[in-house]
Amino acid sequence: MPLDLSIVIVSFNAGADLDRCLASLRDAPPSRSHEIVVVDNASTDGSADIAKRYVGVRVIDAGANRGFAAANNIGIRATTGVNLLLLNCDTVVPAKAIDVLLEELDRRPDVAVIGPRIVDGDGRAELSFGDMVGPLAQIRQQRRQRGDVDALTRREQYPDWVTGACLLVRRADADAVGLLDERYFMYLEDVEFCAAIRGRGRRVLFTPKAEITHLRGRSSASQASSTALYHRSLLTFYQRHHPLWAPVLRLFLKGRRADI
Repeated sequence: MPLDLSIVIVSFNAGADLDRCLASLRDAPPSRSHEIVVVDNASTDGSADIAKRYVGVRVIDAGANRGFAAANNIGIRATTGVNLLLLNCDTVVPAKAIDVLLEELDRRPDVAVIGPRIVDGDGRAELSFGDMVGPLAQIRQQRRQRGDVDALTRREQYPDWVTGACLLVRRADADAVGLLDERYFMYLEDVEFCAAIRGRGRRVLFTPKAEITHLRGRSSASQASSTALYHRSLLTFYQRHHPLWAPVLRLFLKGRRADI
């Protein structure tokens, strides 16, 4: 019989974070049959060796820094679980959180993707879901971030996307859209993925019934590098979904001397 769940974790020079993440999964593993695969993007800090110390964790060497989308796809293709959990290496997963996500997915056949409530290392809620990215949606998202995020993340809802930091998806739905779009090296690949799945008439669910901790930014490169990668992904997204706005965005970014 196939496994219930494949957990795919991408790592790049974040050994300490990866160690914490894998320790949380070892100490409180999902109750259902599962496998854990770490795809290492040619880390130079010994991340792969850290992962290999965990019994049952399989490590795949990507051979180079392939980016988040491509590395996740490598992991997905190397696994067999009926469901897939894409999990950032800088997360800590409490006991039962994954089981709750799987139970919620089982109860809702119309849902393809589900994401939990996410808090930072100090317990503050993150806005880990939102509307389809676009000029007006980004303004709305910024307003929400300045509002009562805690209250907003306490209720279940059907957003356009949930973050890839912790994203549970049925393999059948992931396969149907060709997995993650590798034109995105890092950032917005989760929004694109959810958009493709919704385009097939499937739903995305955010649930506060499960909660994980995300130590955001520790798995990224420098702030400047991360910002440049985000701008490039944003321009790619606009070229695909808002082609009339893409030249405006390019001019705006160039005006701010952004690296695109």
